[in-house]
Amino acid sequence: MSSDWMELKLGEIVTFKTGKLDSNAAEEIGQFPFFTCSPNTLAINSFAFDTEAVILAGNNANGVFSIKHYSGKFNAYQRTYVIEPINKETVSCRYTYFLLSQMIGSLKELSIGSATKFLTKTILNALPVRLPPKSEQDEIALVLSTLDDRITLLRETNTTLEAIAQALFKSWFVDFDPVHAKMQGRAPEGMDQATAALFPDSFEESELGAVPKGWKWMPLNDAYEINPTRKLKKGETAPYLDMAGVQTQGHSVSGVIQREMGSGTKFMNGDTLLARITPCLENGKTAFVDFLPDDQTGWGSTEFVVLRPKDPLPQYHAYLLARHPAFREHAIRTMSGTSGRQRIQNDVLSQFLVAVPNEPIAKAFSELVLVVQESIREGHQQAATLSALRDTLLPRLISGQLRLPEAQAIAESV
Repeated sequence: MSSDWMELKLGEIVTFKTGKLDSNAAEEIGQFPFFTCSPNTLAINSFAFDTEAVILAGNNANGVFSIKHYSGKFNAYQRTYVIEPINKETVSCRYTYFLLSQMIGSLKELSIGSATKFLTKTILNALPVRLPPKSEQDEIALVLSTLDDRITLLRETNTTLEAIAQALFKSWFVDFDPVHAKMQGRAPEGMDQATAALFPDSFEESELGAVPKGWKWMPLNDAYEINPTRKLKKGETAPYLDMAGVQTQGHSVSGVIQREMGSGTKFMNGDTLLARITPCLENGKTAFVDFLPDDQTGWGSTEFVVLRPKDPLPQYHAYLLARHPAFREHAIRTMSGTSGRQRIQNDVLSQFLVAVPNEPIAKAFSELVLVVQESIREGHQQAATLSALRDTLLPRLISGQLRLPEAQAIAESV
């Protein structure tokens, strides 16, 4: 660490304010961010702050305190800290965000409380910090922010790509738009003539209702394998995934580790993992498995339902179905069990009806969504690489162990 770095207490360089609102003040549609102790940012139509600040959760049941950086108009929950530099000429707010991000892991041990962990101003004021000159703070923050911006862009791109795949799924398999267009003498939108020619121009009645001519309505357990058998040798080490590693948005996962196989759900690349329990299902936890080595079996929580489409449906069909509102509403509505711990029942879930097309249409859909699916996978891998790099550079930069020219060269090489 350079000799011009100062050793201080956090309370000497920042001020702490809190919001005034209850967490239930959030509005479904609001023009301003509403920060609570949740990692998710909510919305509201009023603001109490118009500034650049670090927002830190003041409590959390597990002692994992959410931290964010924001500049502009926003509002905050009464147990959320709004942290600003005392002197913005000598302390960078963005640098303060990274400084506190590096401390998040140790805050659990410093927090008080049993059922819920709390951070008090006394605890926060006393945190020891090392502060470089302002110019160096700005440069460190720029290196780390640039990585954050690249990660954010990749994630936003993946969100857009998934929305495109979801829209295509809905158009073809839920609303049957190409069939309706041809019935009305119109060319189906968004597809070439060869693809349009694959679709029928009429519906036919079946025991389960009207379906495009040549298609079938099939119960889920006929269209898919549900929790298919996949064996691992006793004591074999394999990739393991628990529910915490499944995202609420998007098909990517995190925290996959190698672990000796025990009792749990088995899966392979191409499978879709659907949360079986509340509130995980209600929160949207769904994953597409594309992170295993070739021919490798993974395993994880028994609270996953594994969905594997049968021919002619492509693999990604299950993920898109599992994310579709009608399917999720059916799954949630038919759950059973004790309050707060309800579960999907496979025998009920298996009766959900799936529109299964002929093989040429299924193949055409597979070719279209495969491009999207692969782009999402590559984007997630790039984001994971950048996240790992940021998390490696962060403590070394904040402590002064790594000098800026080295960090800049490393960041630019990725």
